[in-house]
Amino acid sequence: MTGGKSNPTYRLTDGGAHWILRRPPSVTLAAAHDMGREYAVSSTAADTPLPVPRRPALCLATRVLATATRRGLRPSFQPVFQDPYDSLSPRLRIRDAVAEPLRVQGRWDPVGGPDLVTELLETVGLDPRLGHRLPHELSHGQCQRVGIARALASDPRLLVLDEPVSALDPSVRAGVLNLLTDLQERMGLSYLFICHDLAVVRHVAYRVAVMDRGRIVETLPAAALYGQGEVHPRTRELLTTAFPRPRAAGAPR
Repeated sequence: MTGGKSNPTYRLTDGGAHWILRRPPSVTLAAAHDMGREYAVSSTAADTPLPVPRRPALCLATRVLATATRRGLRPSFQPVFQDPYDSLSPRLRIRDAVAEPLRVQGRWDPVGGPDLVTELLETVGLDPRLGHRLPHELSHGQCQRVGIARALASDPRLLVLDEPVSALDPSVRAGVLNLLTDLQERMGLSYLFICHDLAVVRHVAYRVAVMDRGRIVETLPAAALYGQGEVHPRTRELLTTAFPRPRAAGAPR
């Protein structure tokens, strides 16, 4: 959907196929995949094509980054995980879970930090008074919003969202998707949205990369995904699963 600061360009790679998002101020790429397969993301600040590494790697300005350099970039690329309970420590109160990335990165300010945590909780639609609770005292949807707040604490450019709504009830799912859309518009974020449900993908993505057995088999605009044109068989299979056609009267079950 959108992607933000200094107009970075992001590359999705599987070690063979690759695809680059060029220059939009912000963008959402949805990676539609068969469940349980691997994926990776790398980034470049230029339009110059990069050599595809033999294994998934993070790249910036046409060079593969060393591990030490990657550590400095980690705040710019933050994950939001599938299961909101498993992604939060059961022993950390919500306010401490949101503050944890800043402490790990050495950026915690004892004076202004608590106010920032309050602001982050309000940003994701949570009452700051929930900050003293433990994860098991919150609903799934509330915990996923905490996970999003924690990712935003690092002031990232890109959120990698791994099936972020698949564990949520449908009514809660819509609220979280609307939140992500709103945050993107307000904060200029880019999203890599990993999902196997194209019914969700159609609501969040500008561009879709379809994966099969861990490899990208097709990339296309999200709008084209639901047109009448030819698509890869794997894409058609995912569409059929997400939007089954009504059974004709009298047809065998």
